Amino acid sequence: MAVFSLSLARQTAGCLQPLRRLCASGWLREADVDLCLRLLHPTLRLNRVFAQVEARRWVAEEMLALRLRCNGNARAWWAGQHVQLYLEQDGVRHGRSYSLTSVTADGHIEVAIKRQPGGRLSNLLLDHLEVGQVIELGQAFGEFAWPQEQGAVLLLAAGSGITPLLGLLRDALARGFAAPVTLLHQVRRQGQQAFAEELQALAACYANFQVHWAFSGEPSGRLSANHLAALPGDHLLVCGPRGFVDKVCGWWRDAGRGASLQAESFSPLPVLTQEQATQVRLSFVRSRQQVMGNGNASLLEQAEASGLRPAHGCRQGICASCTCLLLAGTVRDLRSGALFAEPGQPIRLCVSAPHGDVEIDL
Repeated sequence: MAVFSLSLARQTAGCLQPLRRLCASGWLREADVDLCLRLLHPTLRLNRVFAQVEARRWVAEEMLALRLRCNGNARAWWAGQHVQLYLEQDGVRHGRSYSLTSVTADGHIEVAIKRQPGGRLSNLLLDHLEVGQVIELGQAFGEFAWPQEQGAVLLLAAGSGITPLLGLLRDALARGFAAPVTLLHQVRRQGQQAFAEELQALAACYANFQVHWAFSGEPSGRLSANHLAALPGDHLLVCGPRGFVDKVCGWWRDAGRGASLQAESFSPLPVLTQEQATQVRLSFVRSRQQVMGNGNASLLEQAEASGLRPAHGCRQGICASCTCLLLAGTVRDLRSGALFAEPGQPIRLCVSAPHGDVEIDL
């Protein structure tokens, strides 16, 4: 049984700076301090972020919103960022990134999780995570933000891409943003419109906000360049699968609608053709492994195929959880094609492919 309430545990977190200094200087071990702190409350830790599940609600077919309350170590987070959720299953620690749809000053956050067929963590969270359970989170990351300049804002989402946009929208309307805002959410069919009732309520409450849905499973239901041309907006924020995002950004630029564009996608990066793949030698120095690889797949995939378990999260170069040092050789950024060859340079394994023999501090 917890000695402290979660509210008191949050207040206590701000008084732990002397212990943090002692751990940083080597006088104490953080793991030992955390072991004692968790006896006061299951979420209480020196630096790590833990949260308690306070509510679960289904917001669409196969999408669940979780309301969590964090300990005092979640600082300077904002809606629209991403956060890693961690759970252990069969002795293996799994982590995935989810968007913050709400962040409040008293430590409450909300994330929305869509079931992925065969998804290891999404199914575990949706089917087994219960109210009252404690879960670990990483620190929030991401630069998706509401435009600072005045002007009409256009929000385009496909599938679970609605989640970061919803967080930004909620905050902007609550702050009194008065320029026109239009949201279009593309889903396959009726029933998949996440947060539909809330969005309709916001449209009824705020005269400057409109919401629309497009159903890609219906004839002419998929968003097109002509549809985009008919939607108002000086600023565009778009989120969804990579193909959707790339098309929308291309249409926006081709129409000459300005440089005010923010985009996020959550699909895996495309794999190079077999002709582009070359055999290379991969040296994972700390693991004392040397294997033959290729220039096709990411270093993260090839490390995993070699039996290693590098830390990772989003697998698309956003969260930086898989950052390692390049010790020797050259890698190619799978997003831009840029080459990096400076020894000691941090690289993200999930979006870096070897461009010749490489040595990695892994």
